[in-house]
Amino acid sequence: MTKTKLKVALVGNPNSGKSTLFNRLTGLNQKIANLPGVTVEKKTGTCVVTHDGSIHEFDIIDLPGTYSLYPKTPDEQVPFSVLCDPQNSSHPDLTIIVADGTNLKRSLFLATQVMDLRKPSILVINMLDLVSESGMTINFEALSARLGIPVIPMNLLEGEGVGELKKMMTGVIPSPPGDFIDSAAFDPELVKAIQNEVKLNSNYGAFQVANNLTGIEYFRSRPERMEKLRQLIDAHGFRPGKMQAAETLKRYESISELLKTVVSKQSEAGSSFKKFTQKLDNILLHQFWGYAIFLILMFAIFQSVFAWAEWPMEKVDELFTWLSATAAASMPPGMLNDLVVEGILAGLGGVVIFIPQIAILFFFISLLEDTGYMARVSFMMDKLLRRFGLNGRSVIPMISGVACAVPAIMSARTIGSWKDRLITILVTPLMSCAARLPVYALLIALVIPDQTWLGLFNLQGMVLMSLYLIGFLAAIGSAWVMKYIIKSKERSFFIMEIPDYRMPRWKNIAITIVDKVKVFVIDAGKVIVAISIVLWVLASAGPGAEFDRVSQELKNVDENNTELASQLAAEKLGLSYAGRAGQLLEPVIEPLGFDWKIGIALITSFAAREVFVGTMSTIYSVGNQDEDILTVKEKMSQEIRPATGEPMYDLATGLSLMLFYAFAMQCMSTLAVVKRETGTWKWPLVQFAFMSALAYLSSLIIYQALS
Repeated sequence: MTKTKLKVALVGNPNSGKSTLFNRLTGLNQKIANLPGVTVEKKTGTCVVTHDGSIHEFDIIDLPGTYSLYPKTPDEQVPFSVLCDPQNSSHPDLTIIVADGTNLKRSLFLATQVMDLRKPSILVINMLDLVSESGMTINFEALSARLGIPVIPMNLLEGEGVGELKKMMTGVIPSPPGDFIDSAAFDPELVKAIQNEVKLNSNYGAFQVANNLTGIEYFRSRPERMEKLRQLIDAHGFRPGKMQAAETLKRYESISELLKTVVSKQSEAGSSFKKFTQKLDNILLHQFWGYAIFLILMFAIFQSVFAWAEWPMEKVDELFTWLSATAAASMPPGMLNDLVVEGILAGLGGVVIFIPQIAILFFFISLLEDTGYMARVSFMMDKLLRRFGLNGRSVIPMISGVACAVPAIMSARTIGSWKDRLITILVTPLMSCAARLPVYALLIALVIPDQTWLGLFNLQGMVLMSLYLIGFLAAIGSAWVMKYIIKSKERSFFIMEIPDYRMPRWKNIAITIVDKVKVFVIDAGKVIVAISIVLWVLASAGPGAEFDRVSQELKNVDENNTELASQLAAEKLGLSYAGRAGQLLEPVIEPLGFDWKIGIALITSFAAREVFVGTMSTIYSVGNQDEDILTVKEKMSQEIRPATGEPMYDLATGLSLMLFYAFAMQCMSTLAVVKRETGTWKWPLVQFAFMSALAYLSSLIIYQALS
């Protein structure tokens, strides 16, 4: 049995279905959304096909969406480099071009550019269901004959056509027999000279070298050769901007003539759908009602996060209470018992309890993305955000920031303007991410009564929405300041496709929820449990004879004397390594209403914000002599201020702590990705400084005003 292995690139416009095809071919569950700009880096997977006694293995590369081979943004640079640079490590043996059948003219612009590179290609025309609904008929055989490459119709949501594509991939796919347009005609002598210099087999490849010389990594790594080519281009008086415009006009003229022969006119069914879409857009994109509807939707979502999650959270709470009690009773007293109950289970329980809220939040976000509504929010917000130094494309990273700032910052690559992109990167972490949700939920449950306003609106849900709204207002306010500080002569523009409305793909939504919960439980859980164990060790050990004396007294105390046991446990924690670290920080955070225990949580939270919950659970579990295993909320609600005897977590302290976590940069991963995206440590340090200052001042003001 023979075996072959080839590299296959998936290329297409944003929102054309590339990631769906990638999932169908590889079995990997990548995030798919009815929103341009989801794939911002190339993703790879493996597809194995057995056909006619041979095994064919394909390395599938899912490239970021692009409208042409003229890169205007960092994400468009990726497909350009992979396809136009033969020396690129991901340069494919076969290119699969994914086209949106409902936008065939625009899709064919990129498709014919790729074909003119004269490499083996297959054209996949997706969304056949929507093509039929619109009343169009496409003659696929005539289109294939005219283009000179295989054309496969598909409905990727149902998997139709994927089997045919796999079978075709195992065969010999020839290169296109000729150029779709004669790109050499724009400057025949220069194209020929570049072909001889670089040894390219296509006129269009040489034409692209002339247009995008600095964008090809192969030449950037060979400055002598780049300089020679630059001199050659200058000698011919080649003007890239003018030539790109000329090529665009010529290509669209040829595509229009082609479509007249292979596509029938749209019927009344398609016109009716367009009219319905326009009527709906007139409401959802209205200059007043559009914003009102968006705020109402957000309000309903945050109400649901608390209302719907209450019962499953209670059950998770009961489960971990039972697990802790069972573990404590089934193991002999000692260090191992304490580690499992006070370290591992206390830290993990403080994380798992918030899974229902995270799942509900991402259910609604995925639903809005999948229907096409979020793309309209981007369009609607463009006019508003421009006043603050951003543009409509900034909405995508900012909304994504509600999930996690790391991929959100990476998605800012779709923004063409360097200044707009930088400001978006700097302010996106102010959007409340999923890591903050457990902190908010715990503190809201502690200090905000579970009451309804007007018998309908849950007060806790209203506070939660307010925290997300405060994050957004802080983000655009900070952007407005940065607009005047960061100088750039570059002009900003906003061009974005508005996708059709679609029924939500429930499988895709389910995959997204599972992925988000998995990331939270596994990725964050590993960090939280690890820190909980380290923190338990630091809270259970301490320097000096005083710590040893208190530890011995705690061991010898009468089990019925719970008041003395609690006093000694608190004294022991204060003398431990963790306690001493928190006490060093206490003078700085005391004006915010925080004590040294909160100080410990602030320190550990720099690994990840959600570590706060596990840290507090571990701190209040160490040395606990009670027979009842209490939840972290119950433990914190019983905490009092030694100086006054009043509850530690009152409204002033709770709101102060919520605002601190809303604004503070407590995520090392975010700082690392900002450094990678900006190429310097300058901007992460600026970001850390201004977010920390904003957090401290906000907490100081609210606590001093309410206390």
